[in-house]
Amino acid sequence: MGERITDIWVYLAASPLLALTLTLVIYQAAQWLYQRAGRPALLNPVLVAVAGLVALLVATGTSYQTYFEGAQFIHFLLGPATVALAIPLYRQFDKVRRSALALLASLLVGSLTAMGTALAIGFVMGLDHVSLVSLAPKSVTAPVAMGIAEKLGGLPSLTAVFVIVTGILGGALGPLVLDRLKIGDPTARGFALGTASHGIGTARALQESEVAGAFSGLAMGLNALATAILLPLLWSLFS
Repeated sequence: MGERITDIWVYLAASPLLALTLTLVIYQAAQWLYQRAGRPALLNPVLVAVAGLVALLVATGTSYQTYFEGAQFIHFLLGPATVALAIPLYRQFDKVRRSALALLASLLVGSLTAMGTALAIGFVMGLDHVSLVSLAPKSVTAPVAMGIAEKLGGLPSLTAVFVIVTGILGGALGPLVLDRLKIGDPTARGFALGTASHGIGTARALQESEVAGAFSGLAMGLNALATAILLPLLWSLFS
């Protein structure tokens, strides 16, 4: 019986639709659990879905390459989804214009803090040059972070891991930290989440409100630009 189940799984694993279906089903299950439990930070749907998918792939011995053949359809939609963030931002354009100076100051402080703390922690832990460069752009959306790391001599694949972990932790724990600090303004909450935890933080901000999501999307894009400019400059000064 066990061998028959294994044979069936091997057959299904060859179909790209299986990975796509499993990803959607597991995420929906994680979303249901999140809502049913009262939306606690540690049950963030992205965190739970990633953990569930990893456990499934390990348990079945399925390689990431095999899984990605089907999941790449979701990966493709990341581009249109990112562009779609312009819609809530457009609706909040008047607020953005009125807060331009404060947003610029917040962006610079947030971007420098994200890079500085990453390098400081890495230095204290004794990381080598390659690991430090790979860690530094952790708060930037993955494609930009990987490009920055590669230009500075880091490993793009390692950077991708740091970016994903940062996004998941920021999306899960960021709202909890903001609540403890009694920061309730959706503009401030969204901008903080977008600066610290890029796309995953923006997805979490959109769950709070359209205003928070709009400012989070803005912060995600601006932080990518700021980091791409500032990190090479800082690295050249201190390396």
